[in-house]
Amino acid sequence: MALRTSWVGYLRLSLISVPVKAYSAVVSGGGRIGFHQLCHKCHSRIRYQKVCPIHGVLTNEQIVSGYEVAKGQYSVIDKKELAKLQPEADKAINIDVFVRPDAIDPVYFTDRTYYLTPDRKAGKKPFAVLRQVMADAERQAVARMVLSGREQVVLIRPVDKLLAVAILNYESQLKNPSTFADEVGDVSVPGEEVKLAKTLIETATVEEFDITDYQDEYAGKLLKFLESKGSKKTVSSRAADEGPAVIAEAGGNIWLTVGLTGNEVELAVRDDGIGIAAEMLPRVLTCSHKSTEPWTVHKVVSVPG
Repeated sequence: MALRTSWVGYLRLSLISVPVKAYSAVVSGGGRIGFHQLCHKCHSRIRYQKVCPIHGVLTNEQIVSGYEVAKGQYSVIDKKELAKLQPEADKAINIDVFVRPDAIDPVYFTDRTYYLTPDRKAGKKPFAVLRQVMADAERQAVARMVLSGREQVVLIRPVDKLLAVAILNYESQLKNPSTFADEVGDVSVPGEEVKLAKTLIETATVEEFDITDYQDEYAGKLLKFLESKGSKKTVSSRAADEGPAVIAEAGGNIWLTVGLTGNEVELAVRDDGIGIAAEMLPRVLTCSHKSTEPWTVHKVVSVPG
């Protein structure tokens, strides 16, 4: 399978520009196993809608951005105004300074890391030179780059034959440790307990550490469980192979069916006067079904009382 680049540009150090490509260091989906939400009766996928309490369901074109200036009061922001504030999409990672590996506290690291590789033949030699010098000198680079419309501060470090770029948090994005000082308090530590703790730490210290010794055991068990479920009889959505589906019943009598044509939901109510209360509509409409046959759409009436 061909590798998919996340970013293409230049790695700049003073007057030197190295053409590079960036790839996400994390596997697709982060290695997580996801589940879909289904209706417990018909196993159709649950759908989510953007709803205004006054005007009902809205399209993306009918939605604007707003900043809350007071409780329930918003300042509407035009996307064009926001675009003027964004930094220019400079396709470069600009190195500011080099630091030692322990210069930045790991708390500043986010969960976004990319691998850099040289782009095109012209970038291979300068890339290799920069990576080797950083590795030999045990140096890492603090740089800035524009990613997803925002200027990010990043840390670049040599990893095997590559360079890894880790997105860092800004100081303003982190909680200050002093915020939690009262949770710890001032505790007097007895000397004997300190001596015991030192002994335990020394005993558990290793000279060489291999992170691959740690595996996601829960994900492994879950995958085996899902594979065993897949070998058995599975359920399918009624919407995939049936016509209008029964959504609600009253005293054993069918009183509402629903079908989906394009993006519009159609409701059909029996001609015998059985209807559905208006307050039930939001709950009913969360379960959508495709209709394979044309059928009459009747007016939905409210049930008295």
